Amino acid sequence: MRPFALSIAGFDPSAGAGLLADVKTMEASGVYGLGVCTALTVQNDVAFERVSWVAAATIRDQIRVLFTRFRVDFVKFGLFESLPQLLELVGWLKGQNPRLQLVWDPVLKATAGYEFHRSADRELLRALCAEMALLTPNRPEMLRLWPAESAERAAEVVSGFCPVLLKGGHDDGELATDVLFASGRRHEFSTPRLPHGEKHGSGCVLSAAVLAQLAQGQSLVDACRVGKAYTTEFLASNETLLGYHSRGLSPS
Repeated sequence: MRPFALSIAGFDPSAGAGLLADVKTMEASGVYGLGVCTALTVQNDVAFERVSWVAAATIRDQIRVLFTRFRVDFVKFGLFESLPQLLELVGWLKGQNPRLQLVWDPVLKATAGYEFHRSADRELLRALCAEMALLTPNRPEMLRLWPAESAERAAEVVSGFCPVLLKGGHDDGELATDVLFASGRRHEFSTPRLPHGEKHGSGCVLSAAVLAQLAQGQSLVDACRVGKAYTTEFLASNETLLGYHSRGLSPS
């Protein structure tokens, strides 16, 4: 039997990001993906027009009916209307299942430029991270969450609250390097930077791929390594902004 994992995120009609991208990634990675919708967006892979938020009570109801049927120990968070709402939901979720392992991919700005959250209160961020098994920001998101002299310094500080996988897609250079800061150690995962590697929703894919590996019992370091490899294959799948998903990689 495949393990179940849950994505709590926004709906992107292009299926490049959000719930649909997460579930496709989980399926290809050997996990049955469940989905709870937090927002209905009007967008495609290059344009974002508007968002309609799902009420907090409706989000909880979607989760409740799934939890009555399926054992879910691994959850990924994506787009949320507000960070206080996310913290409240995290507390409710842990009340339903204290064993939950939570991965947060902080969606602060759409690829097309629409801003959802301009900044985060540090105490609120600290409280959120204390509940997480992993935070997966890109470099601009990391600096927005925790302003510092560099994204790596910000990630190092925040890793004192929870592990941080700092995504390297916004860097320059021949290698695309993601860095995991966990338990006072630094782990780097590098792949050659692809000439046509930009993809809508690549951050969603990476965090969902990592969650899928955690759900299958991999260590955090191995889950990040395999998740990075899966995302690289996704980025290399074609030259458009919408990548193709294929069968997940072995953790060996």
